[in-house]
Amino acid sequence: MTGRILRWAGLAVVGVTVVLAVVLASRFGSDPGLVDSPLIGKPAPEFTLAGLDGSEGASLSDLRGDIVVVNFFASWCLECRDEHDDLVAASESFGDQDVTFLQVAYQEAAAESLSYLAEAGASSTTRYLADPGSRTAIAYGVFGIPETFFIDPEGTVVGKIIGEADALILGATIDSIRNGEQPGQQITGDTQQRPDA
Repeated sequence: MTGRILRWAGLAVVGVTVVLAVVLASRFGSDPGLVDSPLIGKPAPEFTLAGLDGSEGASLSDLRGDIVVVNFFASWCLECRDEHDDLVAASESFGDQDVTFLQVAYQEAAAESLSYLAEAGASSTTRYLADPGSRTAIAYGVFGIPETFFIDPEGTVVGKIIGEADALILGATIDSIRNGEQPGQQITGDTQQRPDA
C-alpha cells in the first residue's frame, strides 16, 4: 500500500514539474523581439534621415501617398545579406508604381554600410539612409535585424516582416496593401543583434 502511494506521489510530482516547465518555457523562453509590433495599425513614427553618403535622404512625411517599405539592415547581418538581392529586385519592380523603398543602416557607421552596398550592389530605386544614434530604429521598436515595415499611403504602419524577406513576400505584402488590406506581422526567420553588443 505504501509503495503504491509513493509511486502515485512520484508521478504527481513529475506531472507538475512537466506542466511548470512547459508554462515557463512558453512565457520566458521566447524571443522578446518576436512579440507583435504595437505599431501595426498606428501612425508611423516620423523621421527625416540623411543619405548614407551625405546626400539628401528622405523625410517620411514627404512620402505620403506612396506605400513605403522601410528595411533596417547592416553589413554584419547574415540574413540581411541573404535578402539583399530580393530587396533590390522588389524595389526595381515597384519603383515606378508609387512604392518607395528605404533601407536604414542599423548600428553601423555609414562607411561600413556604403562599402557593403558597393560590394553587394545598390539599387537606383532605393534610398539608403543613416540613422545616427539609432533614433529611428528605437522609434520603430527594432530589436534585431532584418526587420521590414510597410506603411500605407495614409502613413499608417500596416505590416512588418521579422527576418529575411524574399521578393515573393515583399510583392504579396505590397499587393495586399494596394487592395486595402492590413497584412500585419510575419515572422520569416531569425534576426541578429549587433555581434559586438
